[in-house]
Amino acid sequence: MADSLCQQLGVDYPIIQAPMVGVSTPALAAAVSNAGALGSIGLGASTPEQGRAAIRQTRALTDKPFNVNLFCHQPATFDHARNDAWLRHVAPLFAQFDATAPTALNEIYKSFQDDPAMLDMLLEEKPAVVSFHFGVPSTDWVGRFKQAGIFTLGCATTLAEAQLLEQAGVQAIVAQGQEAGGHRGVFDDRPGQDAQIGLFALVRLIASGVQVPVIAAGGIMDGAGIKAAWQLGASGVQMGTAFILCPESAASAEHRTALNSARAYDTRLTSAISGRSARGLANRLYLEASQPQMPLPAEYPLAYDVAKALHTAASAKGCHDFAAQWAGQGAPLARALPAAELVRVLVEEMRGRI
Repeated sequence: MADSLCQQLGVDYPIIQAPMVGVSTPALAAAVSNAGALGSIGLGASTPEQGRAAIRQTRALTDKPFNVNLFCHQPATFDHARNDAWLRHVAPLFAQFDATAPTALNEIYKSFQDDPAMLDMLLEEKPAVVSFHFGVPSTDWVGRFKQAGIFTLGCATTLAEAQLLEQAGVQAIVAQGQEAGGHRGVFDDRPGQDAQIGLFALVRLIASGVQVPVIAAGGIMDGAGIKAAWQLGASGVQMGTAFILCPESAASAEHRTALNSARAYDTRLTSAISGRSARGLANRLYLEASQPQMPLPAEYPLAYDVAKALHTAASAKGCHDFAAQWAGQGAPLARALPAAELVRVLVEEMRGRI
């Protein structure tokens, strides 16, 4: 199964570096792809023009296939009662840093489902692989990617989501266990809708319920994890936290320091940062821990606009307690290696040579 997936992706090894917006870079993606795995860049926060530039920057560094990731969330409805209640709730935190909370929220991430200009750009640039998070675009759009020779991946956190992706024509499923760092890929982000299935069970459920290849994601940090995913029925793996400490990533110095500390053992899920459930290194942004009666966070990605503003205000005063430092449950196993060296070590480990 792994050999078949490698052939479809055009890579030597069934390892995908996760497309972490804010952490992945053209340099990281290119280094991973040049080493024989599949590098990725995240365009969820990009305009079509910025996306085109990122693709071309990556192409300047590698002639190998790489993955381009898109956010397919439902656009915000601008529920003013909900959003205003959240602004009032976080206002005292801004006051601690002599700052004022925003009075209006911006939809900082445009959904790919509402961005035909991004589709046109991708069909022009033709990256080898395009992947989807938070949902799936129309069957017509997926079909246009296939007609252009672009391989498609879609993230699923349940069997039902995986089947929707398969029905839309997506060619492989990334099964994201609740161990994974960063945002949960759930299609329906309403409270209580995330099943939070662990990777062990999820891979078995999805591999038994779809006909397309399954790629395991969540807590996989080394060759032993890769081999375990194969045993569960996965054809390959997607790894994010494992690549954060690579020098080619854009992780901040504070993020790297935290991953190298005891804090790496404390990752939690929170919706207080962006409005969607996401796992990272717990800090003062994880408001559920200290404020159990907090209101429903503002809608995604509007809440993220607030969190970024709060981090800016705090960091201006020398406080980095409000940074979004995404990481999965395997964070303590992260290794500070150049990306190509990390891929080499992972391959040696999965082959049982280390």
